[in-house]
Amino acid sequence: MPQGKPEVVPSDGLTTRQRRNRPVFAVHTGVMKGKSTAAFGMALRAWNQGWSIGVFQFVKSAKWRVGEESAFRALGELHASTGQGGPVEWHKMGEGWSWARKAGTEEDHAAAAREGWAEIKRRLAAEQHDFYVLDEFTYPLKWGWIDVDDVVTAIGERPGRQHVVITGRDAPPALIDAADLVVEMTKVKHPMDAGQKGQRGIEW
Repeated sequence: MPQGKPEVVPSDGLTTRQRRNRPVFAVHTGVMKGKSTAAFGMALRAWNQGWSIGVFQFVKSAKWRVGEESAFRALGELHASTGQGGPVEWHKMGEGWSWARKAGTEEDHAAAAREGWAEIKRRLAAEQHDFYVLDEFTYPLKWGWIDVDDVVTAIGERPGRQHVVITGRDAPPALIDAADLVVEMTKVKHPMDAGQKGQRGIEW
């Protein structure tokens, strides 16, 4: 796509504006870091447009306040006080519904993940947000906790103009087939290869 121009214009009867404004379903997968980072970069652009942002983290610890969370919560407060940007909601394991990442059986965690997905489905049906980040969502799909076909159907049939980004390794083929935009992060080099652990400001 040189200079952001599509190489092929489909004969779908849509105007350029209509085609440009269609909602996007994106998947960021692959073994390398940067999947969530890229999704949150998109969410920043969405916030700047005044869109409602909903972030849902399925795997990261409830006690781990990542840098993106602090930044987006601050942006949500900025919107509430000044009207700048859009509203922000951030939900993760241990906060809201029964997303508790605590000692329990695998079925406990599976049930919590299914409950979280059911809430996201309700929000999609109600057009509650303009931009959704389903962070690390591929894992409960991979583990069989949430039905992939149900996810594909719900996202494919979502009303209005709601954008959805899913992140995580090993995205199921059905998810990739259904997405409009798929990115696979591949590793060329990583500091861990030289024995360096993650560091403040880079990994969190």
